[in-house]
Amino acid sequence: MLRFRTVVLLCVLGLAASIRAESSSPNVLLIISDDLRNSLGCYGNRVSRTPHLDRLASEGIRFDRAFSQYPVCGPSRASLMSGLYPNRTQVLKNDYTLGSYRVLNPSLAEHPSIGGFLRGHGYHSSRVSKIYHMGIPGGIERGEPGGDEPDSWDYTYDVLAPETHSPGVLELLSPKREHYGSNFARVIVPNGREATQADVMAAAQAVAILENRVGAEPDRPFFLAVGFVRPHVPLVAPKRLFDLYPEAAMELPFVPADDLADVPEPGRGMENWGRYGMNRLQQQQSIAGYYASVSFMDEQVGKLLSALDRLDLRKNTVVIFTSDHGYNLGEHECWQKLSLFEDSVRVPLIISAPSFADSAGKASDALVELIDIYPTVADLVGLNEETPSILQGRSLLPLLRQPGLSDWGRTAAYTVTYRNGESIRTDRWRYSKWGPDQGEELYDHENDPGEFTNLVNDGKHDDVLAEMRQLLEATRARSLE
Repeated sequence: MLRFRTVVLLCVLGLAASIRAESSSPNVLLIISDDLRNSLGCYGNRVSRTPHLDRLASEGIRFDRAFSQYPVCGPSRASLMSGLYPNRTQVLKNDYTLGSYRVLNPSLAEHPSIGGFLRGHGYHSSRVSKIYHMGIPGGIERGEPGGDEPDSWDYTYDVLAPETHSPGVLELLSPKREHYGSNFARVIVPNGREATQADVMAAAQAVAILENRVGAEPDRPFFLAVGFVRPHVPLVAPKRLFDLYPEAAMELPFVPADDLADVPEPGRGMENWGRYGMNRLQQQQSIAGYYASVSFMDEQVGKLLSALDRLDLRKNTVVIFTSDHGYNLGEHECWQKLSLFEDSVRVPLIISAPSFADSAGKASDALVELIDIYPTVADLVGLNEETPSILQGRSLLPLLRQPGLSDWGRTAAYTVTYRNGESIRTDRWRYSKWGPDQGEELYDHENDPGEFTNLVNDGKHDDVLAEMRQLLEATRARSLE
């Protein structure tokens, strides 16, 4: 009954709002990559080849310190789309519940996602592939919607892709971790046979939607959310892209001896020898496969940008690109996600908005969070006065106007993870706590950007530690409001 009332309400709002929506209202294209760290050329990575995302960054604003609210896709995506912290959504693990946070937390049953909000205000709202949690591989191999929020969309497209059954040879690279989706495996697809890959199909469908919107309802703005699954494992890309990254040339990150000796046990959970058992060559192969997958995803982004240009939509379309969370590629001898280290929680975030062309190509060093995307979108389309009052993010418009702004209202970014892990990142410090009573971490980013030395027990930073503990407690309390 609740779902029925919600659908009826959205339909009524949609009819009323469609009258208010004008052709001048900007369209919104939201692109979410999967498991992508800041391994892009525009972020200074000298190995990764990402010309299309580099182009997008040159046309928009690059956020250099954007942070995920949970380094796992399901909780992060529910948080991003709802504009609420995971503690509030109560989506604290990967879940296939249809309806996402609105079902898992009944108190949020009437709270619309970004897509539902825009749909209720006259936008045509579409989803292509993975926006909420979806099994990669597994669910996508069966064409399932995963933990989608159906009331957000006028149209959805669930990709059915081969993944582990892709043409080529499936190679396991992590001897101790055989579970596909949380191991390391690669498939080098023969050149010319990538047409059935998830992201290729997603890009084609997204382009078809753009063409349809131009012809079907040219005066109705659209919200199009496109999920690309690469570089999520399995690492799948055509051979021509693997050839760009010879495995022998892949450098492993510097890790000091006994780097994890001062890290609490929960923070060591993604360590190589205990979880993956990869030798040096397998680690290099995993890094090479990751970069090949990133380049493969970048090609699909290029197709969307080209379509916007070809259809003369770019001048009135806000383009937002981000990832659900970061990723470790051997830093601290750790791999993949779940950790609270910087590389696991920091994400790329690029916003290109036609109304802020004067800021194109600039970067912001401000601390921002993925929950800031919702109120930012509302501001960019002129609906800031209509946004739900419970949103916990902050609009990034001040930073779009002035990317170099240092004091914009947020002094810390907050992330939670498994085993009751929490982390606060300020301009200088990262403080992480594993609970209950499983240990703490404190890193000085001014003198130790690699987070190699845990200062909790050095006796010289007790005042900082007390301040960070208090900040964490206060932020946690706000996240539950």
